[in-house]
Amino acid sequence: METIKNYVEENRKRFLDELFDLIRIPSISAKVENEDDMYTTAAFIKDALIEAGADHAEVKETSGFPVVYGHKIVDEALPTVLVYGHYDVQPVEPLDLWESPPFEPEIRDGKIYARGADDDKGQLYMHVKAFELMNRTGSLNCNVKFMIEGEEEIGSPSLKEFCQKNKDLLKADVILISDTTMISQDIPSITVGLRGLSFLEVEVTGPNRDLHSGLYGGAVGNPANLLAKMIASLTDENNHITIPGFYDDVMEVSDGERAEMAKAPFSLDDYKQALDINEVVGEKGFATNERTGIRPSLDVNGIWSGYTGEGAKTVLPSKAHAKISMRLVPNQDSKKIDELFINHFRRIAPEGTKVEVKSLHGGQGYGTPVDFPAYRAASRAIEVSFGKQPIPVRSGGSIPIVSDFEEVLGIKSILMGFGLDSDAIHSPNENYPLFNFYKGIETIPLFYRFFAEEMK
Repeated sequence: METIKNYVEENRKRFLDELFDLIRIPSISAKVENEDDMYTTAAFIKDALIEAGADHAEVKETSGFPVVYGHKIVDEALPTVLVYGHYDVQPVEPLDLWESPPFEPEIRDGKIYARGADDDKGQLYMHVKAFELMNRTGSLNCNVKFMIEGEEEIGSPSLKEFCQKNKDLLKADVILISDTTMISQDIPSITVGLRGLSFLEVEVTGPNRDLHSGLYGGAVGNPANLLAKMIASLTDENNHITIPGFYDDVMEVSDGERAEMAKAPFSLDDYKQALDINEVVGEKGFATNERTGIRPSLDVNGIWSGYTGEGAKTVLPSKAHAKISMRLVPNQDSKKIDELFINHFRRIAPEGTKVEVKSLHGGQGYGTPVDFPAYRAASRAIEVSFGKQPIPVRSGGSIPIVSDFEEVLGIKSILMGFGLDSDAIHSPNENYPLFNFYKGIETIPLFYRFFAEEMK
């Protein structure tokens, strides 16, 4: 551990400078205008892997944005760890809410503020620097492969096909991922469950053009009003989702497991204070951390219609739109949920309207066992690094491709993330504590050491 700490301390500034250079590239996969930036970022990662000690690294084309692949084969007889991460980031809007430019990283109060600081450039780059550390100190005791994609934030549409075409190249004993959170810096945890995702866009059309709200208001159905009512009807007074068949495949968690989950430290008062809200809202009969861990949910992610510019324009809009996501629990199939939603939404549309629904992306939930070598190695590594045994937790987030990894490659994943809930990922002022960045670099080499021991 002393060797690890010394190497990190000696290279702190360089590590941070390199991460800042990576963050400055606006690799937004959702926007066509950032296509060149995606390739620039992929090349940056490839070069960083070579510099860190990879035997080979390349930018491999897919049907979408490229995957960066690299490897270091120490000995074919040793275990192989496949590191997964993503170099794409979320859009930055609304820009006016950022306290500093999103692609000009800035340190404030011991945190890196920038888009991608946590999700996932900061967490990804920990692995690159931990890999470098092990190579430079002669402590790498596993074979390492890297698979870094550029489409996670848009649902990884090309990665499953990439895995199918490159099964031999990607052979490994475990997939190591840092794209999740832990409870706090004082209470480390390991994510053992992810929710799945169904993400759709709806369009409700009424009249064939925008109408004068004085001449037509009250006589013609307003798509914005109607869409709001349709969305409101998707949950009942107990915040239970009303789509027929939605809960058919939801596995009920036992009272025993719920009791174990309740042991994780959680302050509802602190939670509300951090979000500046007076009350929480969720499915009746479940605690807040259960609502985000073991129960599905439905939310509007965006809604727009009519005139939204400055000043007044008294218009009755022709169309109204919304983006809606449903977070799913393991055993719920995202394609089935898409179909249930589409059929139901069309069924509840008022007469005189036309409804279009399109599925944007989705994926299955995932559960990590706590009785396999990689979990034990991660637990041991975190206990040594943080001085406390980590708590297994279920996350409300989604990494849809993880379930595909097990289906296509037959490899289980370990979700050893170092982010915090307060890091504001996907939001303005995303940030990542310097403590977590450097602690991740210290912890990852310990995982390799203990994983090799567990696999003997």
